[in-house]
Amino acid sequence: MAHSTIPLHILKELERLEPGAQFSGVLPQVSSSSGKSYYTKAGSPKEREQYVGEAEALKAMALAAPGLTPSLLALKFVNERGEETENSGAAIPIFISEYKDITSLTEQSGAILGKRLAQELHNYTSSKGYGFEVPTFCGATRLRNGWYETWERCFDTLVGDLLSTLSARGGHSDLCRKGQDVRTRRVDPALLGPLQIKPVFLHGDLWSGNTGTDTTTGEPVIYDPASLYGHNEADLAIARMFGGVPQSFFDSYHQYMPKTPPVEQYDLRGDLYELFHYLNHTVLFGAGYASTAERKMEKLLRILG
Repeated sequence: MAHSTIPLHILKELERLEPGAQFSGVLPQVSSSSGKSYYTKAGSPKEREQYVGEAEALKAMALAAPGLTPSLLALKFVNERGEETENSGAAIPIFISEYKDITSLTEQSGAILGKRLAQELHNYTSSKGYGFEVPTFCGATRLRNGWYETWERCFDTLVGDLLSTLSARGGHSDLCRKGQDVRTRRVDPALLGPLQIKPVFLHGDLWSGNTGTDTTTGEPVIYDPASLYGHNEADLAIARMFGGVPQSFFDSYHQYMPKTPPVEQYDLRGDLYELFHYLNHTVLFGAGYASTAERKMEKLLRILG
């Protein structure tokens, strides 16, 4: 076997997937002598939940929209010798999926993504309610998930956890006070309470950095999910926030998935769903996002108060 810089515990799993092949590359991209390419990564024992959450989300997305995400090939928990272990305190998570060479979304692939999201991913429903069976992560933020009977309660938990984190850190008293008003007094009940919807599968973090175009096929690809079952419109929020997702995506999406009634509250619901991500960015990256989050709150409270 040729010398490899690939860690032994990952190499052993690759050899199980492709017996007799030789592997080369630098993580995360590894190539085999057969011509296949793999996306590989390994974490620390404390990252177990992140790896499980991503894997379970990818499995669900593969069922809902085959080929829209890279295929998950392996998720194992091993020791440094590559042997599977049930010792969760010492187990190294190993993640292997197919590798896709991607570039940014184009007008064409964006339109295809909008159609597939509307017709496939957002038609994949849960009989258990809103949420997800395991925690998932939006960046480094843990979404505790679990199951909820209503979308209002599920979304309220997501926002409430972020506000609790910011409150505990200190320095965000006005933001947290207004956030509590949004949750309990006027906004959440007014915008989410009347919705007649089904829990559909969400990517959860669908910004331009988690989307792309497969350079081989020209088809759209999405990855790095923070998934749960919820209101389909919540998946559109972060796609609007930072640019890079073409307008063709939104146009195509609503061609196949009409706006949820009451349609006149569509833009306000979008503000509410964007608020979640601005709060999360405040948690992750600091106060630079807090002012935008506070402006969103003030707008919602002013209009719905």
